[in-house]
Amino acid sequence: MAEVMADIFPQADIFTLFLRPEGTPEGLRDRRITASALQTIPLASRMHRHYLPLYPWAVERMDLRGYPLVLVSDSGPMKGVRLDPGAVQVCYCHAPMRYLWDEYDSYAAAMKPLTRRAFQASAARVRRWDYAAAQRVTHFLANSRNVQQRILKFYGRESTVLYPPIDTERGRRLREEGVVLENFYLHAGRLVSYKRVDLLIEACNRMKRRLVIVGTGPEETRLRAMAGPTVEFTGHLPTDDLWRHYARCRALLFCAMEDFGMVPLEAQACGRPVIAYGAGGSLETVRGKATAEGPATGVWFAEQTVDSVIAGIQKFEANEESFDPEATSAFASGFDVEHFVIGLKQFLRNVLPQDRWPAELDTAKQQAPETDLLEVETDGAH
Repeated sequence: MAEVMADIFPQADIFTLFLRPEGTPEGLRDRRITASALQTIPLASRMHRHYLPLYPWAVERMDLRGYPLVLVSDSGPMKGVRLDPGAVQVCYCHAPMRYLWDEYDSYAAAMKPLTRRAFQASAARVRRWDYAAAQRVTHFLANSRNVQQRILKFYGRESTVLYPPIDTERGRRLREEGVVLENFYLHAGRLVSYKRVDLLIEACNRMKRRLVIVGTGPEETRLRAMAGPTVEFTGHLPTDDLWRHYARCRALLFCAMEDFGMVPLEAQACGRPVIAYGAGGSLETVRGKATAEGPATGVWFAEQTVDSVIAGIQKFEANEESFDPEATSAFASGFDVEHFVIGLKQFLRNVLPQDRWPAELDTAKQQAPETDLLEVETDGAH
């Protein structure tokens, strides 16, 4: 996401709450990136939620005067930056901060006692600040209809849906190479509690199905302890290796209640079906049943329980031959990078006066005006 936005505006300055060099996308490593004052606090970028009370202070200290157009990729506080009067801020919202709004209780329950008390003592104040910051945004873009509804619910703001960019071309190339399918299910992503990888492991333990888990995270030790002999962990994989796993798997398993969810679309770009929890973003990123637009590209299961995951796998296996890789890939192509770039440029043309259009809205080859600004939220909160 950040790389695609930065490619559209190649001369833009980039600001972020935290900056981890090892986590910076390769395409941004030669760009000028300015982090907030929180960056100077040891370990702050790795323990970002512990510094929640300081978010408003850090964001409002960033001096962004002189930029008439600000594009914010946000699932945190960066929309609260102070700008010149009359500056236009377009906020591409991945989600209102989950740990302040709809998932406040679950995040608090997972914290250690001292951390929980500090979090609860500051959350109401930061929540009020976050709401006020959302009122200063000129225009909201939402990454899904699911997030669009939450922007309206928590901020009282209307928004336009623009789906995130998926590198579906990579999936097409892998299919052309003729990658051989293998008999394993796949899960990919950060190993964090809300993704409910534990349910997938227990389901595959019971069914004696091979499950390959790609990724690392704070849940890894616990998940490894509960994994049976048919479950294996790869740790972090380079992007090329991850996509080859997508292309070779029997199907992707996805149990998270996601805002959007890019991983299911990456697997479908490779022609592989998805067995997903039928809620949140998965209702938009997986076609769980045939419609007038095309055949099913996967299966939805109804609940975040082991029995429901098993029922989803059984339903998939009973109809496995009916899933068409070409149709699945074609569905994913509707979320391609090109669709995002065209959609973002068209949105900016529609909301900006013509004399304020950056040159990139007419051609990507022209240089960006010095007054363009791109802000990227990279604190790992989403």
